[in-house]
Amino acid sequence: MIRVLVADDHPIVRAGIVGLLSAAVDIDVVGEAVDGLDAVRLADELEPDLVLMDLRMPELDGAEATARIITARPTAKVLVLTTYETDEHILGAIEAGASGYLLKAAPEAEILAGVRSVVAGETVLAPSIAAKLVSRVRQDATSAAPALSPRELEVLRLVADGRSNPEIARALFIGEATVKTHLLHAFEKLEVNDRTRAVTRAMELGLL
Repeated sequence: MIRVLVADDHPIVRAGIVGLLSAAVDIDVVGEAVDGLDAVRLADELEPDLVLMDLRMPELDGAEATARIITARPTAKVLVLTTYETDEHILGAIEAGASGYLLKAAPEAEILAGVRSVVAGETVLAPSIAAKLVSRVRQDATSAAPALSPRELEVLRLVADGRSNPEIARALFIGEATVKTHLLHAFEKLEVNDRTRAVTRAMELGLL
């Protein structure tokens, strides 16, 4: 049996979640928490296999409650079940240690599958949440990309085409020493030591 603690401050919503879980033959709801502090206390007392955690709760929000539970018992599993899907809420819960993030509007079968998957050691994300995380990672990667000059990018594009320094110099009507200077500057900005890695790193960052 999967022992689950349900944490939600809305009695009707909590009752609905408990009813859904209790109907499953392999899930046992061992406790109900009415706020974040209650969730932390009951998680410590009951040591459930999983805490199904709402985010917006009085006394202590779900993200902070998750962090405290994971800190006290690193092997604990927390699956967020909420109506909120802003970047702030998603990242806050994931950074706190939650193993999954589902929305209350999800089909019942998806919620039950999420409980089982998280207990089995998997990470579970609602499709819309996964899309937001991918978008956020891409934005962070783009914002973290070094600012190469137009000329440095031109030189790297020609390196990617397999051109030698003399060939690049002729193509851009600049001296070979200038080509080397541009490459050295690009190496420094990209934190690499050779031409091949400079090109692959620039591609990874979406610069080429």
